Amino acid sequence: MRELQQLHEPFELWSTAQHVTGVAETLADLAIPAADLELVRSGATSHITKSLQVPPWMLRIAAYAVRNRRELRRRLRSGGSRGVVVVHGDTFSTVLGALLGRFLGARVAHVEAGLRTGSLRNPFPEEANRRIVAKLATIHFAPTEREVRNLKAERVRGEIIETGANTVVDALRLAEHEDVDVELPPVFGLVTLHRFELLRQAGQFEAILRTLAEHRHAVPLVMVAGKSERDRITELGLDPLFDADFRLIDKRPYAAFLPILVRAHFVVTDSGGLQEECAVLGIPCAVHRERTERYQGIGENVLLTRMDTAVLSSFLGDTEAYRRPSTLDRYEPSRIIASQLVGDL
Repeated sequence: MRELQQLHEPFELWSTAQHVTGVAETLADLAIPAADLELVRSGATSHITKSLQVPPWMLRIAAYAVRNRRELRRRLRSGGSRGVVVVHGDTFSTVLGALLGRFLGARVAHVEAGLRTGSLRNPFPEEANRRIVAKLATIHFAPTEREVRNLKAERVRGEIIETGANTVVDALRLAEHEDVDVELPPVFGLVTLHRFELLRQAGQFEAILRTLAEHRHAVPLVMVAGKSERDRITELGLDPLFDADFRLIDKRPYAAFLPILVRAHFVVTDSGGLQEECAVLGIPCAVHRERTERYQGIGENVLLTRMDTAVLSSFLGDTEAYRRPSTLDRYEPSRIIASQLVGDL
């Protein structure tokens, strides 16, 4: 969006309200205007934290789109063309946006296209979401040649454009020199564990937290946690694991989180996105998942634990062995995407 602004190309931001907390702050931090259109009426929004919340939320947006389809089509075609609906990633909002674009007769562009694990169950629902969007999109922005090959193997329709890296590279470059908004130890390990599939497996969630707690005195740990994670910790009686050397801090907007990330000595996460960010930065990173759709950093600074706490413990015992040089200044994916979109309009 910043690149489109610099090219003086008009666009609108439509919000699905899948996430409510911190969105306004993130947009402000990135100098992006607030959403032009809310697809969920004011007062009906709520932060999606549980899978049971998803169906009614999706139905509300579908009903809104059907009721207001003429106005939505008018907004899309205000520039004289069919318009392009741009979606990013692998969330339910990505699928909704792609479906909405097709319903309204627009072209659909997918940023971060072509990522695959080969298993619909790992990760779920992200892998399924990606495959669905690949069938709906006609412009596929693939981060690397590997994702390009995946899309070609699936014989997707439309254009496939390689961007060299994911747009997180540009976000990291913006955040690299920003101040942090919380007091941190001089050296610390960063922890994020938030995925539904981990939180709902009590034994595995408890096991990783206990493993981390065993190592907290070597290097202090800072865990970023939202309401879902905090509630689960309390439900399982795990609050006593946390102290001055294993701190919980509140989840914050993405732009405020990135300066914390770039200062971390190492990272333990269940996020594929954070894996990719660490791969670019060269920060040692343990990805606590069975599978990952991203290959960036694997075998270098990134270790896939396959949910084995013994593997995680070994990583924590020698994180420096995984440190690599940063490649942050090598790519400019957002510029490639914006230029392509402007050319297609």
